[in-house]
Amino acid sequence: MPPIPEPPALPPRRVLVTGVSGFVGLKLAKRLLAQGCQVRGLCRKPRPDIEALGIEMTYADLADAPAIRSACQGMDIVFHVAAKVGIWGTLQDFQKANVEGTQAIINGCRDFSVKKLVYTSTPSVVFNDRNIAGHDESLPYGENIPCPYPTTKAIAEKAVLAAHDQPPGHLKTVALRPHLIWGNDDPNLVPRVLERARAGRLRIVGDGQNRVDLTHVENVVDAHLLAEIALDRPQNNPGGKAYFISNGEPVVLWDWINQLLTDHGVSKIHRRISLANARRLGSVMEFLWTLLRLKGEPPMTRFVASELAKDHWFDISAARRDLDYHPRITMAQGMTQLLANHAHTP
Repeated sequence: MPPIPEPPALPPRRVLVTGVSGFVGLKLAKRLLAQGCQVRGLCRKPRPDIEALGIEMTYADLADAPAIRSACQGMDIVFHVAAKVGIWGTLQDFQKANVEGTQAIINGCRDFSVKKLVYTSTPSVVFNDRNIAGHDESLPYGENIPCPYPTTKAIAEKAVLAAHDQPPGHLKTVALRPHLIWGNDDPNLVPRVLERARAGRLRIVGDGQNRVDLTHVENVVDAHLLAEIALDRPQNNPGGKAYFISNGEPVVLWDWINQLLTDHGVSKIHRRISLANARRLGSVMEFLWTLLRLKGEPPMTRFVASELAKDHWFDISAARRDLDYHPRITMAQGMTQLLANHAHTP
């Protein structure tokens, strides 16, 4: 099978990428620069290294609505990648960043006649504490999710989709739900798994047979660029819709983790905890972290316990049809690249 080419480049355009200092945001911004775009990046803390790439930088917190709105001025398209992420924190903090920050982006797009808004969402918006095995976008939004991140991302996603083709300006919007993003330069998923395993703080939760989707970061960038292109398509237009994005190759989570550990010279995980006990432990830790106002994230929560023990893989046929999305980097290719990069890292 011949390799799948990168998405075709559109004519040079003025693009805002929020969360440009993050894993997906920086990869996306670099790809846009290579297409000849004028790229404006938004993040909180100064990043001279990103400025050196030729990216015009705006520094603002997502909770700073006027600054977020103003960052949209003069743009043709906005990729809203930034968010407050994590499994722990106050609902108010997540609300300010993820809901109010996204609304400020929507307002800025409307006020400054931005043509397109591509929003980076999460599959966790449909969390229902049950196995999700091959379901599509007809799944309803989750209710009473015991985690403020997916709760606020769902509210923000609804706002983005509702803004599609509404006057004034008739902004075109689409939301993408990439699942468990990994790949070279990953600062989150793979390093955290390795760190916890080396520290002896990783346990198989449940029967260890649950299957999950992962998504290589280059495929996530492809999906964003393809979504922008598809918003101009007369048929199968994705405007006002959300799409699951993954590699389309669900893996047995704990088998994948153990292979990852073996490849990096770390002992496999054998110790187990039942889902019921993990949820009880998570509930206790949530109580203690709240009562004692402990810093950092609890090692376990009810939400994390379910995510580690249950199936969560998705039907991506809608993205294939409407976005012309076809995962370019396979799981095997991504792992080969990851190991090659690890071998050359001092």
